[in-house]
Amino acid sequence: MTKVGTNIKNYRELKKLTQEELARRARLGVATIEKFENDELLPDTQQILKISTVLDVPASELLETAQQSIEIDSEIEMLIQEIGVKRAKLILRKAKEFSEEDLLKIMQVLYEIKYGKANE
Repeated sequence: MTKVGTNIKNYRELKKLTQEELARRARLGVATIEKFENDELLPDTQQILKISTVLDVPASELLETAQQSIEIDSEIEMLIQEIGVKRAKLILRKAKEFSEEDLLKIMQVLYEIKYGKANE
C-alpha cells in the first residue's frame, strides 16, 4: 500500500529532482522532505500544496492512496454527521494541540457548563 511519502518520492524521481532541489523549490527543509519520503512525518495541507506545485502534480495525486488506507471508525463517522463536518474539523484541529490531561479538564469544564447551570 502506497503512502504519501512514497508518492512524493516517486513523483520527485519522475521529475528528476533531488531531495535538495525539491526542498529548495518548495521552500522546505531537506530534512523535512526526507522525513516525508520515509513516512516519518505527514505533510500538512500547505506543504502538500507547495510540493504538488513544484512537482506539477495535483495534490490529490500525492494524497490519493493514503486517504484510501485510512479507515474511520463507524462511531466517529456517525458523530461527524451529527455535529457536522465544519464543527468536527474545528474541534479536531484544536484537540490536537492539547495533551490528554488537558482534554479531560476541558471535558469537565464543558460538562459543568452544560449540566452545572441546570442544577443551580
